[in-house]
Amino acid sequence: MTRALVLQHIRCEPPGIFSGMLTDRGISIETVELDESSELPDWHEVDLVVAMGGPMSVDDEAEHPWLAGEKRWIAAAVRAGVPYFGVCLGAQLLAASLGAPVGAGQAPEVGVLPVTLTAAARSDPVFGALGDEFPALQWHGDTFGIPAGAVHLAGSSAYPHQAFRFGAAAYAVQFHVEVTGRMLAEWRHVPAYEKSAEAVLGTDGFEILAAEFAAAQASMARSASLLFTGWLHQAGRRSDGGQMAGLPA
Repeated sequence: MTRALVLQHIRCEPPGIFSGMLTDRGISIETVELDESSELPDWHEVDLVVAMGGPMSVDDEAEHPWLAGEKRWIAAAVRAGVPYFGVCLGAQLLAASLGAPVGAGQAPEVGVLPVTLTAAARSDPVFGALGDEFPALQWHGDTFGIPAGAVHLAGSSAYPHQAFRFGAAAYAVQFHVEVTGRMLAEWRHVPAYEKSAEAVLGTDGFEILAAEFAAAQASMARSASLLFTGWLHQAGRRSDGGQMAGLPA
């Protein structure tokens, strides 16, 4: 059975819509809750890696010492060709693991906002199905550089680096399309998330964000399906032309 490892950094940021897409294909899911001292397995025994978001920054090793080991683990796995899909913090961790700078942007980016594909993304096997532009939930204050050898895939007006690909099947996305309504409601109670929403959108920031999310939820779910299905296809491609069990051909 194909084994997917989910790297979580806070309980309220699971893979959301992506979880059902994995289980529907008979792919087993193992979750490592790194902020709760869970240990990483041997990456040689993992078929897929899905790394999710969190309120910490990639360099917060004094407060979260496990970040150093996680970055080394990601670097080794991805450079060996293990398929990886990183969201928000998971994207920043991939960038940092590959030697690119990660740090605070000019201002937090919060809201349901358009993401625009680069010219390179239009022929990308994963992003090519999304069209030139699509709405996504943004809720972050950090950004990343594009690692050496990676392909820049998407940007927004405030954060030009929204997505990249490294190798054949390591993808990083700064934005969220996987979020469910239940997840969004839980995020309201994370102090760092609440603070950034109020800083950008005002004291009624969460209510504004929730309304934007409700209006765009169906479109974002469609993008999530296209994006993750495309990645699973890339992840399952074998050098002999076959396909990994459970992954779309």
